[in-house]
Amino acid sequence: MWMIPGQNQTRVSEFILLGFSSDPTTNSILFTVFLLIYLSSVMGNGLIVMLICLDIHLHTPMYFFLCILAILDMSYVTTTMPQMLVHLLSHSQTISFAGCWMQMYVFGALATTECTLFVVMAYDRYVAICYPLHYTVILNWGLCRRLASGSLVCGFLSALLHTFFTMSLPYCGPNKVNHYFCEGPSVRSLACMDTHLIEMVDLILSVFVVVTPISLIVASYVHIAMAILKIKSTQARFKAFSTCASHLTVVTLFYGPASYIYMRPNSSYSPERDKQISLFYNAFTALLNPVVYSLRNKDIKRAFLKVMGYNRVDN
Repeated sequence: MWMIPGQNQTRVSEFILLGFSSDPTTNSILFTVFLLIYLSSVMGNGLIVMLICLDIHLHTPMYFFLCILAILDMSYVTTTMPQMLVHLLSHSQTISFAGCWMQMYVFGALATTECTLFVVMAYDRYVAICYPLHYTVILNWGLCRRLASGSLVCGFLSALLHTFFTMSLPYCGPNKVNHYFCEGPSVRSLACMDTHLIEMVDLILSVFVVVTPISLIVASYVHIAMAILKIKSTQARFKAFSTCASHLTVVTLFYGPASYIYMRPNSSYSPERDKQISLFYNAFTALLNPVVYSLRNKDIKRAFLKVMGYNRVDN
């Protein structure tokens, strides 16, 4: 800890991440489980990226955005899980103040970018189904790059505000964070001052980051549903819906837990429950995304079999 100039207070220089358990046997089991989850997440998303890059038939706007989603999943799961794995086997569970600041910022930036990217992917499905003949004209590569860049800018700027307001609070007392990484609400609960104003600012940011994207996604799918219902062929209607099912599944898996963590009142803060929910949208969503997008996706299966050397693939 260090002294705050002009004040008779000390400020923490590091935090202790309590993780899930203090029992060595339990931690050894958790280490094995989380290591498998992490490696599967990285390899699954890495495979998606590789297939999209190698197969020219997947060089379309839909798969361009899916490739970015896979990169984001690999990146933000890597900001938390390797450190958690080290802490599970180590006697020291500390993280420096600067390290906590950086982890909170990078994780928030990548997660918020993913929130925005889901809107872009919903727009992609909207154009593909409602304006199929003009799909490649509307979603040209210039627009795709601008939408992807805009998602990154929105994510990194909004995360900077969230992290700045949280980490600029005075932390002069306990430094034990009841979490497995430096997530905003968990760290903020240790501040030695009233945080209601910061919570209000955070709630406003959450409205822009969570509620606004969800509203835009819902609006897109309302128009998509109306367009699908106008299709006379049952087979064509089912095919149109199936192209959206994967995206809707992933959006639900991500936004449900994230909305609870960042939009519920501070009075309902429960460290143990929050750790489990954070683990779901942090680790399990990144693990499940490649599965969801590949199980019913013939293009991904065809690209995989082609890479493996099977040139003839049944439709």
